Amino acid sequence: MTPFGDAVRRLREEKGVTQKQMAKAIGVSPAYLSALEHGRRGRPSFDLLQRIAGYFNIIWDEAEALFADADASHPRVVVDTAGMPAAYTAFANNLSRMIRTLPPDVLEEMQAVLNRAVRRK
Repeated sequence: MTPFGDAVRRLREEKGVTQKQMAKAIGVSPAYLSALEHGRRGRPSFDLLQRIAGYFNIIWDEAEALFADADASHPRVVVDTAGMPAAYTAFANNLSRMIRTLPPDVLEEMQAVLNRAVRRK
């Protein structure tokens, strides 16, 4: 699942609608909506994001958070380490191999390190 898929599922469940009902209302197939929720599809288009925000009648701050979740939800990430030191390439490859097996606490620690690095910039 992706952050976007998780957010859409939560919104849909809070509203008490099925995937089929929501899909019809926003003009997509239930299979496509299911694939979005389960992270088997990439980021949705801006147009679809607007339709989803409109469907849920969410305020701007919530829509902005939903759009940010969409930006962070491409299920197939490519990390280009060309021209970087070998350690960066090794790290990216190791992460690629290990990501499915990382326990949640390790993932949280790694995210905290990344967040600190972003704040320093």
